[in-house]
Amino acid sequence: MVKFTKQFEGQLVPEWKDAFVDYSQLKKDLKKIHFFTNGVEKKHTKTSFINTIKSSLGKLSLYGNKQRDRSRAIQVHRKLASSGSNNDVYETELLEKIADDTDAAKEFFVCLDTQLNKVNQFYKTKEKEFLERGECLKKQMEILIELKYAFTQKQANGESSQELKEDDSISCTISCEEDSVRSRTEQMQLQESCLEYSENNGGEALESPRSEEAIKINNEDSKLRTVSGRVFSCQGKNLKIKIPLTNPSRTFSAISYLIKEDLINQSSSKKFGPDGVNKLQISKKKLSHAEKMIKGALTELYKGLNYLKTYRNLNMLAFMNILKKFDKVTGKQILPIYLKVVESSYFNSSDKVINLSDEVEEWFIKHFAGENRRKAMKYLKPHHRKESHSVTFFIGLFTGCFVALLAGYIIVAHLTGMYRKHSENTFYMETAYPVLSMFGLLFLHLFLYGCNIFMWRKARINYSFIFELGSENELKYRDVFLICTASMSAIAGVMFVHLSLLAKGYSFRQVQVIPGLLLLVFLLILICPLNIFYKSSRYRLISVIRNIVFSPLYKVVMLDFFMADQLCSQVPMLRNLEYIACYYITGSYATQDYGYCMRVKYYRDLAYAVSFLPYYWRAMQCARRWFDEGETSHLVNLGKYVSAMLAAGTKVAYEKERSIGWLCLVVAMSSIATVYQLYWDFVKDWGLLQHNSNNPWLRNQLMLRQKSIYYFSMVLNLVLRLAWLQTVLHSSFEHVDYRVTGLFLAALEVIRRGHWNFYRLENEHLNNAGKFRAVKTVPLPFREVDEED
Repeated sequence: MVKFTKQFEGQLVPEWKDAFVDYSQLKKDLKKIHFFTNGVEKKHTKTSFINTIKSSLGKLSLYGNKQRDRSRAIQVHRKLASSGSNNDVYETELLEKIADDTDAAKEFFVCLDTQLNKVNQFYKTKEKEFLERGECLKKQMEILIELKYAFTQKQANGESSQELKEDDSISCTISCEEDSVRSRTEQMQLQESCLEYSENNGGEALESPRSEEAIKINNEDSKLRTVSGRVFSCQGKNLKIKIPLTNPSRTFSAISYLIKEDLINQSSSKKFGPDGVNKLQISKKKLSHAEKMIKGALTELYKGLNYLKTYRNLNMLAFMNILKKFDKVTGKQILPIYLKVVESSYFNSSDKVINLSDEVEEWFIKHFAGENRRKAMKYLKPHHRKESHSVTFFIGLFTGCFVALLAGYIIVAHLTGMYRKHSENTFYMETAYPVLSMFGLLFLHLFLYGCNIFMWRKARINYSFIFELGSENELKYRDVFLICTASMSAIAGVMFVHLSLLAKGYSFRQVQVIPGLLLLVFLLILICPLNIFYKSSRYRLISVIRNIVFSPLYKVVMLDFFMADQLCSQVPMLRNLEYIACYYITGSYATQDYGYCMRVKYYRDLAYAVSFLPYYWRAMQCARRWFDEGETSHLVNLGKYVSAMLAAGTKVAYEKERSIGWLCLVVAMSSIATVYQLYWDFVKDWGLLQHNSNNPWLRNQLMLRQKSIYYFSMVLNLVLRLAWLQTVLHSSFEHVDYRVTGLFLAALEVIRRGHWNFYRLENEHLNNAGKFRAVKTVPLPFREVDEED
């Protein structure tokens, strides 16, 4: 049975960690009482018989007398906080000697009262925040329903089918004085909207409403402006539709729309309606996008309300368990008295969160799920996949297949001498081996990620919360191991067959297409639209890669920059992929001219780009985070990746022209980059080397009990960071091709990154180093505008 402490810590919301009951501190205070009580019991064993008689007589007494005895033990006073707020503060008064060490008992109840007051204060604050969000969303829903009703009425009027296209729009009216050029304040608001958070995949791009016949909302308060900044009035309030511009398509289309609209306004005279007002339109696409924003906001609100329910339940269990332990240690009946106070306190008695959660469910079911509760719950409360024993079975099966096929491949490679330093089979090492090494590095990285997931779960690190993974695209460590073993079995099998055919006398021309087909199959599986092979995870991976490639144009989240860091350790894999793409796309495989790509200038220039492209993406992410958050630490982090780019560039140049000048430059740039990276690894990413920490040169909070592991990890990271010395020393194993040595060093870097991943997530879980949010603040489309604006 899992201990409550592990269960409690495993379900904590990391961002709210400090607001939960400090269960460990309460246990420490209780241990003091227990230690002293045991010492006193040993001294008074002679009076145990008398105490037994007294306790027996007490059990025979009436229930009312027992209740009276309990009430004399402690009394919990409830009063208002001195700060003038409406918060209740609880203080416990000891009416009799509860434990042999009175001071320890007082210290315990002072800590218990402090925790109860803290929990009540935090719960009230979060409840108020979510209630305000709920009220705001309710108003947004009313506006959305009203506008959707206008479109429904338009279709009900029996208009022609041409007017019922996707770009249908409704026209609304604004007064002439409001149709002026956008003020500077509105332009600032438009710029600020580019910085707001929005889901990367949600919604379509903004498009200019076309000139269509449309109905007019017959309402005196219905004054509308389009997304360019013009205001519309609904329910007596001036509002505007503002769509966050956080991905490239929305940004570029919105900018072009604004320019186009301004040109139209300047070149044509204004058209007024019969009431002397200007007719404007809101397209159905924009309204659909606003609907998706509200849908996302409802989902986030519901998730936050569930977090708050979990917060309430866990804290209630914590109070109950610690009071049970106290009664067991002291022999008193304090649990019924204090638990009654906890149950009547605000965080446990308030039902506003439950009522709001029910309302959100009703809104979502009615307006976004077509009255289908089951469909709505898939969005609001997705269920995790059940782990199957068949997954474990297939992991073992594919592992055995991989080991057998790899052993066969190694035997055939040894017999044919493919990997010898001066082998005559250079063609194989130039064409097939890059495919093998690329897949090897990729799936080694994936295997280490599965090991990280296993270790994060053992250490109670909530990685799925930090990465904002849903249940559909969250891979368990068994799933990762299954993918790795199945893929590597297929790769080892194909390469074994390929090498066996060469050993039997088949020419390279006949079998050289096999590695290319293998790569093509894996690419097709990655983009396969069918709901097989973990489709949601594959598409989430594609979206993350897209965000990385266009990193300056997307808002950076934890998963994006974590994955970009992984790519920084996969430069050899990317260079192999570049060569393979060049070999097959240019048709070199048909002429068997494997040296063609090395002779072409654009390929050599592209090799420079690929070598520092991952560092460039990561640097752009740092620049975007600095632009969004304004913290100079992101600029310092950007400098680290710039130094890595320069070091990578000098290494590629030295490989082409091995001169003393380039060698000195490689040593200088690599040394600077290594020192820079080591400092950032230890101090920023891992949070270690804190000289004033309770744990010498580590940090105050550690997940692993053995502190020596952290010191060993720092030394290991230092050693693996120095792998670039191979570029200078040119050390190689005897009778082994230099490409095999390069693969070995690349594998060491992948192992270093997998080792780095654990401590990076541990620091994130403990200290919120990346400043992630438990509940995202999703912007809403309809904004109220001040009268001055």
